[in-house]
Amino acid sequence: MKGFADEARLRACGRKRRYRSQGDALDAALLAGVERERAAYRCGYCGQWHLTTRDRAEDPRRGAR
Repeated sequence: MKGFADEARLRACGRKRRYRSQGDALDAALLAGVERERAAYRCGYCGQWHLTTRDRAEDPRRGAR
């Protein structure tokens, strides 16, 4: 089971860019010109912030962030 947990963490967090705050994440999206397409969420694994597509962040099946 540990392999599954490690794989899930890698997929959910390990390959993503981390930001210290929600503002830092949204600033990065603004600089990249994709601010309207991205939302920031706090990661349950690392406690920092990642960017996701806004459609996925607002999808009720994914739960509140």
